[in-house]
Amino acid sequence: MARGGVNAPTLPMKGGFSGAPLSDAAAWDAYVAAHPQATPFHSRAWCEAITKATGHRCHLVTARDASGALTGILPLHHVRSPLFGQALVGSGFAVDGGILADDAAVAATLANGAAEMARSLGVPSVELRGGPQPGGEGWHREEGVYAGFARDLAADDDAELLAIPRKQRAEVRKVLESGLTVTTGSDAAERRDQYRIYATSVRNLGTPVFPRKLFDAVLDAFGGDADILTVRKDGQAVASVLSLYWRGTVMPYWGGGLAEARGLRANELMYFALMRHARAKGCARFDFGRSKVGTGPYSYKKNWGFEPQPRVYARWLAPGETPRDTNPNSARYRLQVDLWKKLPLWAANRIGPLIARGLG
Repeated sequence: MARGGVNAPTLPMKGGFSGAPLSDAAAWDAYVAAHPQATPFHSRAWCEAITKATGHRCHLVTARDASGALTGILPLHHVRSPLFGQALVGSGFAVDGGILADDAAVAATLANGAAEMARSLGVPSVELRGGPQPGGEGWHREEGVYAGFARDLAADDDAELLAIPRKQRAEVRKVLESGLTVTTGSDAAERRDQYRIYATSVRNLGTPVFPRKLFDAVLDAFGGDADILTVRKDGQAVASVLSLYWRGTVMPYWGGGLAEARGLRANELMYFALMRHARAKGCARFDFGRSKVGTGPYSYKKNWGFEPQPRVYARWLAPGETPRDTNPNSARYRLQVDLWKKLPLWAANRIGPLIARGLG
């Protein structure tokens, strides 16, 4: 019989992460490494990086068997924002994660532990972005908002082209014959160019950019399991993406392009080159990430031949509370989005991280 535990440690660890003692950290690493459903967002590397970059403290809800061995974990970041309120988010700034458990009984134990932690901290909600769906009092399913896109990589470039629908394949073939070049790495120059492009891209969409130190912290924490791929015209960066590599899957995570990228087909080259780069690193699968149903990115990924898979999330709410609204497509933010698009980039980059760190 598994017993639940709420591990809310207070000892600061090297790197600014408030986490478990080192012995527990090793057990955390080992549990994630052994569990077949683990994602990078369950890893201590991710959780430490988020805390280091944003200051949002990470709490680890655990379940253990009679011998004291872990049978389940749930990392939760305590996200606080004067604009969006507060929540325990598993995990912060992730698109997946949630409960990681040996069985359904352990998963229920962890869900109860998360709600218990929220009550003890006075936090009105818990947000889970993957894993088993909790039931019971206060828990709600959220579906129909996001879809994920993933498929296996082909054996080589020719086979990859054939896996892309005809219209999109023609666009990729055209850009492969252009003079655009591709660089990869994670040095200071690649980081600078990637952040500039990403910040410009999200400003143009009307949303605040994440702090640059979030990108740096993730790259530093994942080492060789994260990098940047950049498309350049005459040496100047026009599109760039920061990707994670996890168990043979490449995950383009934070990417974007300048206004001229569309005319240059730079995004087409970026993702095709990433497929090639990932194969060279030993990957066999491409996870295009999540998109909101009915949006441009949703259609774009379908155009590449990826089939949408519904994402079901879960939320616990304290009695009388309402969910946080962090959706930039929400009607309440329409005016703010329109105004944000008009901000000078320097202003958006200065103000944006102060807002975006509260999205979690």
